[in-house]
Amino acid sequence: MGNEVTFVRVYLSEAERGPRKNLMREILNILQDQQRVKAVTVFRGIAGLGAAGEVQAGDILRLMVDLPLVIEFFDEPKVVDAVLDLLKDLVAHDRIVTWRATCR
Repeated sequence: MGNEVTFVRVYLSEAERGPRKNLMREILNILQDQQRVKAVTVFRGIAGLGAAGEVQAGDILRLMVDLPLVIEFFDEPKVVDAVLDLLKDLVAHDRIVTWRATCR
């Protein structure tokens, strides 16, 4: 039987800022330095809908890019719970999705 893990997806945009720096980097610091999460991937979308329903899309003519990002990670449930507790003040709860999975 495999180990049970919790998967997490966090939906952001490139331009979002945390208290000290870019929000994506702040989250990655939490995942790496504070919690040593097993596996983390950041996906950069080519288009998406923002929180207010506006289309965010990149094209070659745009100089400023604010594309959607998804940070995905997994680890043991107790580690993920600790991470989610740290993220609660940085990311709105409706932009974080979790589900259980099994590592084989």
